[in-house]
Amino acid sequence: MVFRGTIADAPDFDPAADAEALYNAMKGIGSDKEAILDLVTARSNAQRQEVIAAYKCSFGKDLIEDLKYELTGKFERLIVSLMRTPAYHDAKEIHDAVKGAGTNERCLIEVMASRTNKQTHDMVAAYKDAYGRDIEEDVIADTSGHFKKMLIVLLQGTRDESGVVDADLVEQDAQDLYAAGEEQWGTDEAKFIMILGNRSVTHLRMVFDAYEKIAECSIEDSIKHELSGDFERLMLAVVQCIRSVPMFFAKRLYKSMKGLGTADNTLIRIMIGRSEIDMLDIRECFRLGYEKSLYNMIKDDTSGDYKRTLLNLCGGDDDLAGEFFPEAAQIAYKMWELSSMTKVQLRPTIRPASSFDPAADAQALRKAMKGFGTDEDAIIDIIAQRSNAQRQEIRQTFKSLLGRDLMKDLKSELSKNLERLIIGLMLTPAEFDAKMMRKAMEGAGTDEHSLIEILVTRSNEEIQAMNVAYQDAYKKSLEEAIQSDTSGHFCRILVSLVQGAREEGPADLERANADAQELGDACNAESDDMEMKFMSILCTRSFPHLRKVFQEFVKCTNKDIEQIIKKEMSGDVKNAFYAIVRSVKNQPSYFADRLYKAMKGLGTDDRALIRIMVSRSEKDLFNIRKEFKETHDASLHEFIQVETMLGDTSGDYRKTLLILCGGED
Repeated sequence: MVFRGTIADAPDFDPAADAEALYNAMKGIGSDKEAILDLVTARSNAQRQEVIAAYKCSFGKDLIEDLKYELTGKFERLIVSLMRTPAYHDAKEIHDAVKGAGTNERCLIEVMASRTNKQTHDMVAAYKDAYGRDIEEDVIADTSGHFKKMLIVLLQGTRDESGVVDADLVEQDAQDLYAAGEEQWGTDEAKFIMILGNRSVTHLRMVFDAYEKIAECSIEDSIKHELSGDFERLMLAVVQCIRSVPMFFAKRLYKSMKGLGTADNTLIRIMIGRSEIDMLDIRECFRLGYEKSLYNMIKDDTSGDYKRTLLNLCGGDDDLAGEFFPEAAQIAYKMWELSSMTKVQLRPTIRPASSFDPAADAQALRKAMKGFGTDEDAIIDIIAQRSNAQRQEIRQTFKSLLGRDLMKDLKSELSKNLERLIIGLMLTPAEFDAKMMRKAMEGAGTDEHSLIEILVTRSNEEIQAMNVAYQDAYKKSLEEAIQSDTSGHFCRILVSLVQGAREEGPADLERANADAQELGDACNAESDDMEMKFMSILCTRSFPHLRKVFQEFVKCTNKDIEQIIKKEMSGDVKNAFYAIVRSVKNQPSYFADRLYKAMKGLGTDDRALIRIMVSRSEKDLFNIRKEFKETHDASLHEFIQVETMLGDTSGDYRKTLLILCGGED
């Protein structure tokens, strides 16, 4: 097995000299924290155990107790955890997760889903030795249902590790999983537990491939559809670890540091647990999945001696567009293959209302706006719970019955973000997109991100309808507006996209190989030539075809298209191409990221929030919700509730957004 850790045995190791150096660093007033962290992070765990023994022999004291006394806070937790053996460290993490009031289910999931049989057996023995109790009994007492059953299966440490694969059993398991979930009403959870908890990694990878052919969706998508809560999270973690343990930990590390506050226990647990196993692969997967290296994310998110220790464990910064390590290249290739094989069922959150009566709705809206004061609740409950086609019927009926323009009445009665949101819902999709494009270009400054988001994610038909609506509303073509408001390659990209002439249809393998080769060759060309070549392919080929192109790009260059764009391009051109790649890979995930950016930090980008919630509510907002939860460990519903609270004193804007969101995950 190739060593892929960042911490290895130190050469010329002398445990007695190390023990003395640590003793000197802690004696007297204050302690030399830098000396402690530099020494501890430069030794392997086995060598640290020798240092502990030497310290007791030389000074008659317990090194861990002295470290606890001298150090404080997160830095103390990190250094002390480094001094424990992996098995005792895991045992303590599980014990802390189940003791006292409440359970840290995420810790249980992470540890149980990712350990080998030997690591699990060692942890069980360490737990018994350290706490005089059976780990299984404590887990049973603190968890319930199918979540508990799967944890107990994993605690046995009996996963097949023979490496032998039976092709017939692969097909049978794939069929059994399909029959246990997607094929029937309700789910046979026991079948998922038995297969995912016991079969070998090699076998299950083949099962997942076979499953995708039968179900026309990935095993992950089926788990999200069929299961829920902690059981769903555990099964997804098991699947992620079967696919790639480094990718699983890269995701966990990202989630531990993004957003407000850092999940330090998770960060410490992973950095320690993987530093001697696969930290180099985790770093590569992190670089593959996110916009910065693991090293820089730690650097930006932590401080002081705690930061220095973590950076030592990380082992170095990764060049953004360096070549892949072999495993990371395979993961990147497989990720594109997964996205091309999976047929995602797009699910809206707003559907046509049953027993729809446009006349009754029109009368109710008029009543809500007549006289002094406005009944915002009545307006919201009607408009946010009708499909767009039904809203157009209400709009027409309002004029026919009452001789009034509903849009004008709504504008005069509502204000601020609620008015923008309700009016957005009342416009046709083409009118709404045209208005959003106009807003992005009017006045001083241009909202390039909005232009990119709309033009990259709309179908040919939607773009053509938007062009007509723009011309009708503003007496000028959208193409002319773009040309007068943008310039250079960015302008050319937008003009190409606004034609609404992207090819449609499946991938052409031979042409995909040629396109990938052309993109690879373009990476060595002058900047202008490179951008023109990227535009000629990224702005014209169908999304299914581009998925195959980007997959073959990994094979012929050993690099990832996203990283090349980030490294070699800049400004709006980079943002446009990057949005195309993200949208091709997983459009709901792209929108989930846009929603997160619209709400995180100081202030909310309400225009972006309204644009996405309105335009996706009848298409794929349910899928976006799922991706949001998966990536950000918080539901979109909960995010909207918290992030819109400050700016929306009445709560009506928030209430409407939550109806569009469609529920809590």
